[in-house]
Amino acid sequence: MQTVDSINFKNKRALIRVDFNVPFDKNFNITDDTRIKSSLPTIRKVLEDGGSVVLMSHLGRPLKKLKEDGTIDVSKFTLHHVVKHLSDLLHRNIKFADDCVSEESRKMSAALTNGEILLLENTRFHKEEEKGEELFAVKLAQHGDIYVNDAFGSAHRAHASTTIVAKHFSKENKAMGFLMAAEVANAEKVIHKSEKPFTAILGGAKVSDKILIIENLLEIADNIIIGGGMAYTFIKALGCNVGNSLVEEDMLELALHILKTAKEKGVNILLPEDSIIADKFDNAANIKVADNVNIPAGWMGLDIGHDSIIAFGEVIKNSKTILWNGPMGVFEMEKFQNGTKSIAVAVAHATQKGAFSLVGGGDSVAAVNKFGLAEKVSFVSTGGGALLEYFEGKTLPGVAALS
Repeated sequence: MQTVDSINFKNKRALIRVDFNVPFDKNFNITDDTRIKSSLPTIRKVLEDGGSVVLMSHLGRPLKKLKEDGTIDVSKFTLHHVVKHLSDLLHRNIKFADDCVSEESRKMSAALTNGEILLLENTRFHKEEEKGEELFAVKLAQHGDIYVNDAFGSAHRAHASTTIVAKHFSKENKAMGFLMAAEVANAEKVIHKSEKPFTAILGGAKVSDKILIIENLLEIADNIIIGGGMAYTFIKALGCNVGNSLVEEDMLELALHILKTAKEKGVNILLPEDSIIADKFDNAANIKVADNVNIPAGWMGLDIGHDSIIAFGEVIKNSKTILWNGPMGVFEMEKFQNGTKSIAVAVAHATQKGAFSLVGGGDSVAAVNKFGLAEKVSFVSTGGGALLEYFEGKTLPGVAALS
């Protein structure tokens, strides 16, 4: 499987699948341009070689959020919103096609001269994209001489632009972009070449979202730290009172099974000993610290407490490989951000001491960005669902299509 490094794009049109699915504020200003910036090295490589670039991406789920009259809300989901910012970053004019497979868009891509860039409209304006329809993929393929996939965040989707389109390019004329290659290499490093001790930090709301990754990590990790809402399912399974904390009742048995399996395999699972509890899910709530053995009725755990931070930090400090997926609490609210921030700082400190750290999954990435620590960990993944599926041991269609 080749990367763009091994291709000379002189006089070639590169059709690059990027991930410009970025968040906006109400005035359509981009609030986090990480994904756009991550695509720039691949785009620049093509331009520096003397080629031209056709970019395609999705943005949101426009067909799931139609207007009242049943039509697409183009004003909300158009990729035209990223044109100016991308132009500013590359210091080049960006052409824009208001459809991705129309005759007009194909004329625009065919007319590109070396050094020019064309951004196609949102691929998900067409239902054929998510269905992975062959004819739609054929039309997309007509935009380029060489296909490059640099959208790791969408690599777990067998969509037309991420997977099916690759079938219409020879092995020599398709490649991974720099971002995709880095994502795969860093994930592989954690899965197959991790230096011991290897600590996985898992957070987020639901155990059900993390079952497969936990099962896989039980085979390779030395320590698994569990925080966030999902921790209370494990804590309740052990017979503790968790008050009104989030619990998946149908997962209690599985939680016990995971703890039992971990013990048999010699994997150290750490659960929070204490919590910052609140009388309602609100930043204005009354709060106090509680031991997780007995959280009072009517109160809910919304962050890990001081003792948990100390215990988790000690394990992280002594780790050589760290995977972090998911926050320790509701860090979006100031009262409940200390646990997540403290773990982010601990991971950064361990990295500075020589550990390899990979942070992935939307909320943990948002956390390291929020606390200004993205530059102090080894690698920040742009792939939430894709990274999870990779660690679950699944083959990613978007990666497999390039071989």
